[in-house]
This record gives sequence, C-alpha cells and structure tokens, in this order.
Amino acid sequence: MTINTNDRTIINEVTINAPLHLVWYAWTISERVSEWFAPETVIEAIEGGAYELYFIPGNKTGMNTKGCKISRLIEEKELQFTWKGPDQFDSVMNNDNELTTVKVSFESVDTNSTKVIVEHSGFEEDVNWREAFEWHQMAWSGVLNSLKSALEKGEGSLCCQPIK
Repeated sequence: MTINTNDRTIINEVTINAPLHLVWYAWTISERVSEWFAPETVIEAIEGGAYELYFIPGNKTGMNTKGCKISRLIEEKELQFTWKGPDQFDSVMNNDNELTTVKVSFESVDTNSTKVIVEHSGFEEDVNWREAFEWHQMAWSGVLNSLKSALEKGEGSLCCQPIK
C-alpha cells in the first residue's frame, strides 16, 4: 500500500488480488460495502445518489455520512462522493455546504488484480483541521486494508467501531 499527502489531499493506493468488477461492487453495492467499511449503508450507485455509511447500526444522528452524495460515477473506473468526518470533527468538516470529497479510482492490473486509489480532498490549512486530516490519513489506510482483506480472504474489519 502506498500513502501520500499532497497539500491537503490524502492519497492512498492498494492493489487487491481480485478482478475489477468485484472491487467495483465492493464500493457500489450496499450489502458489499457493509462487509468491510461500515455495518449499515445506503448506497445508490447513480450520480446524485446517496453514499451514506452508518458506523453504529441504528444510529442515524451520529457517526455517519448521512446526506453524502455520489458526485461522479464512471462504471468500473471512478467513484466520487462527498464526505463527513466522525463526530469529533463535526464542527470543523461536516457543514453541508463545505464537505470534503473522496475520489476512488479503479484500474485493472490484470484479470485477477485491481489497483484502487483513494484521494480525499478539501481539507483546509487551518490548525483546526490538522487533527481531522491526520485522523483521516490513519483511517483510510485501515479502510483499504479492510477492503483488501475482505476481498482476498473474506475477512473485512469494519471501520470506526466503538470500543466495547
């Protein structure tokens, strides 16, 4: 896995030993996303459709991306959606008019492997954003590891779960 940060954009890359169409479905079908990212999801795989992740099942008021939308969708090539950070960054990055953006690019390496690049942009230079930026650097790395594990071994580990 490769991790870069350009200005205020987080870029993570991973190659997964799975065909492109399976990796695409893992990001664009609710039931598949809930196997490796968040336990409850609402994914409407059309431009303008929902890209909502609920990290605590049944909780529609916190720890979610409720209201986030798909802004660009190119079949098996690109998925772009708006993003809300976890509750601790609510006042910094979750204003509906100023959401950050996640772009996921897909590239077939060969018939049985796919490169996934996640670019998370829109972070401000402000000191109040620093912690959110650093948290997301760590989180996207874990998310892509979970995706890889889910598709290669059937063992995804959901992101951002509360400690029991």
